[in-house]
Amino acid sequence: MFLALKILIIIIILAIIKFILIAIFFQREIKAALKKDPAARNFFEVLFLYQSLHAIVSHRIAHFFYKLRLFFIARLISQISRWLTGIEIHPGAQIGKGLFIDHGMGVVIGETTVIKDNVLLYQGVTLGGTGLQKGKRHPTIGNNVVIGCGAKVLGDITIGDNSYIGANAVVIKDVPPNSTVVGIPGRITKQNGKKIEVSLDHIHILDPVIEMIEELQKRIEKLEKKL
Repeated sequence: MFLALKILIIIIILAIIKFILIAIFFQREIKAALKKDPAARNFFEVLFLYQSLHAIVSHRIAHFFYKLRLFFIARLISQISRWLTGIEIHPGAQIGKGLFIDHGMGVVIGETTVIKDNVLLYQGVTLGGTGLQKGKRHPTIGNNVVIGCGAKVLGDITIGDNSYIGANAVVIKDVPPNSTVVGIPGRITKQNGKKIEVSLDHIHILDPVIEMIEELQKRIEKLEKKL
């Protein structure tokens, strides 16, 4: 009984140390969650309960072992994290500061993916490869990029800084900075060449093809009225 109590106390102490270290070294990720998720109420809720944060913490540890070429340990950590959080991040992926994965279930990030700073991913996003070749085969995601739920970004392509990938888009070509991409396959449209603020107003993302169809429909209706 006394031994079990000692073990329990040690576990509690280790857990406290763990959360203190996360609070110190992952402040940008916590702040990103508070800024980008309107459901996030306070610092401690994010620290203890957000699977995105814990998936990123696990990835940092797995990536450390990956760089030491201890691939089995690295992959074991990533798979345990996947089971606990629903977010699959290959230990080889390179992830910058301030990443936030909203909800996160079903997110897949491939081995040679590079994610820069302050990126926002939604549930169901895949950053994947397109073949069996070795080497760089996954995308590079620039700073301040937002990728909507269900979007697929595939292959060794680059998504430019400050861009927005719309929900369920499939992107297989490079995207210039300050762009919006919608549709299957992804179609690029500019938003005045300016940085897209994180308003998360998904329903008002412009699709140039749909706009053209709607304009043609209006012209047809006008012509029918004249006949």
